[in-house]
Amino acid sequence: MLLTTIAGSLPKPPWLAAPETLWAPWRLPREQLAEGQRDAVLVALKDQERAGIDIVTDGEQSRQHFVHGFLAGLEGIDFGRRVTIGIRADRYRAEVPTVTGPLCRRAPVHLGEVRWARAHTARKLKFTLPGPRTLGDTLADEYYRDRVGLAMEFARLLNEEARDLVAAGLDVLQLDEPAFNVYMDDVKTWGIDALHRAVDGLGCRTAVHICYGYGIKANIDWKRTLGAEWRQYEETFPLLAQSRIDQISLECANSRVPLSLLGLLAGKDVLVGVIDVATQAIETPEEVAATIRRATAYVRPERLYPCTNCGMVPLPRAVARGKLQALGGGARLVRRELGVA
Repeated sequence: MLLTTIAGSLPKPPWLAAPETLWAPWRLPREQLAEGQRDAVLVALKDQERAGIDIVTDGEQSRQHFVHGFLAGLEGIDFGRRVTIGIRADRYRAEVPTVTGPLCRRAPVHLGEVRWARAHTARKLKFTLPGPRTLGDTLADEYYRDRVGLAMEFARLLNEEARDLVAAGLDVLQLDEPAFNVYMDDVKTWGIDALHRAVDGLGCRTAVHICYGYGIKANIDWKRTLGAEWRQYEETFPLLAQSRIDQISLECANSRVPLSLLGLLAGKDVLVGVIDVATQAIETPEEVAATIRRATAYVRPERLYPCTNCGMVPLPRAVARGKLQALGGGARLVRRELGVA
């Protein structure tokens, strides 16, 4: 009950990549990079275990970016043809690769990462992949020129990848879909179908993560335009409640999301964001516990998984570690109140 987890990413060690930076270039030479990434995964796992996180991730230590880490393993995408485009409905601009031919996955992209993490933790293991709608929003398409067709191709490839990862011992496969808080019409018409195609036949728990973005200036500025209440979830949660996805991960801590919207997810596991990743202020366990208690008014404790709002890769490592400790400590406080060891 009240099993803790994180949205996915953790800060990388400064010897691996530039700290507090999205899309940070690697600092190790190619011949040393894989070993350095594996070492960073061991640190990320230990930090989570020490904090009492129940369902751990590899911290996305082997990926420059949560989207492009998967794209880099596919054929049909040219990273040499980078262009700058507006993503998330032009919320901010990013340099992205270009789809130049048919998408193809010749071999598993992240299988080695899952095998390494699985071999070095006895805890339940979650791995994150970008969702099909978000993939299509984070590159330039000069081949398909059809966002639905492109998303369905991505969903097919994600399903192939996920089957290999589950066979390696994965417990939870999470698809990250921040685009679901922007393109709500797409969610209604074909976004859920794309998710279903991506998770079809998987022998593990499945999750979708929908948040308001990393704690970077562009996202923080956007949030200020959303008014006194953020009600984007009101459009997508009823659809997700009827979907075949097992778990829904969302942003709550220090947000203007009405907690009553959690009631729209009846029948689902709810990964409630109780850690704010848009500030370097470290929550206390008591503050985390207070958010968990408020959420239990709408989600039964056995269905509630305290989590982070989003990934923590842009934060200082000491801050992220403090937030992990607060997450684990806050959940333990509420468990004791409920009489659960």
